[in-house]
Amino acid sequence: MSTPSTPDGQSPPANDPDAIKADIEATREQLSRTVDELSSRLDVPSRAKEGAYRARDTAVETYRESPPTVIGAATGVAALLALLVWRRSTRDRRRAKRAARRAAKREAKATAARRAARAKAREQAREKAGREAQRAIRRRRRSVRKARRHARRTVRRAS
Repeated sequence: MSTPSTPDGQSPPANDPDAIKADIEATREQLSRTVDELSSRLDVPSRAKEGAYRARDTAVETYRESPPTVIGAATGVAALLALLVWRRSTRDRRRAKRAARRAAKREAKATAARRAARAKAREQAREKAGREAQRAIRRRRRSVRKARRHARRTVRRAS
């Protein structure tokens, strides 16, 4: 707590009741100003209103100085707001389209995978059938060779 000084720069006596009262009153005033300043800084709604009033006053001044500029700016702001409102209103439709495209893409991938699996199975079946046919041909050739050998042996024995 600071003590007020007399006009000649000296401190008043510490036990002077009038000086103590004056010091208390000065401290109260300073504290009151500090509290008022803090409360005005923390009052966001009133500060926002002040800012809005200042912006409105600036816009009115600018309009008085050059109306076409303000009209152009207002048109731009209105167009931007219209665009934002339109985008917000069509958001669900865009999301649904996006989801449908994703689902179609997933379905196409699944279909392609099924086709590839079927083609692979057919190819494996063809290979297996080819192997089986080759085995059958080899068995047939063996049996034909065996029959010929047997016939030759029988002819040799008979002669």
